Amino acid sequence: MTDLLSILLYIQIALSAACLYRIIRGPTIPDRMVGIDIFGILVVGICAILSIETGKSFILDIGIAWIILSFIGTLTLAKYLTGKKLNE
Repeated sequence: MTDLLSILLYIQIALSAACLYRIIRGPTIPDRMVGIDIFGILVVGICAILSIETGKSFILDIGIAWIILSFIGTLTLAKYLTGKKLNE
């Protein structure tokens, strides 16, 4: 079972690298926003795999905190890009 989890972890890391490339080289701002969202999801997947492999549940808490901050950041960036103020 750990061999399968290791393979999945390497796949997640490779996909994260591809997302970082899209975030850095994205042709438009919405492409970069989508890259940031997908990167957040992949980080949570990496945290879940590491939590299963190591048996430490606090890693899932890190993943949950990451996805909450990613969601708030995405909402803030979307609001900024539409030209509205953050308190509207």
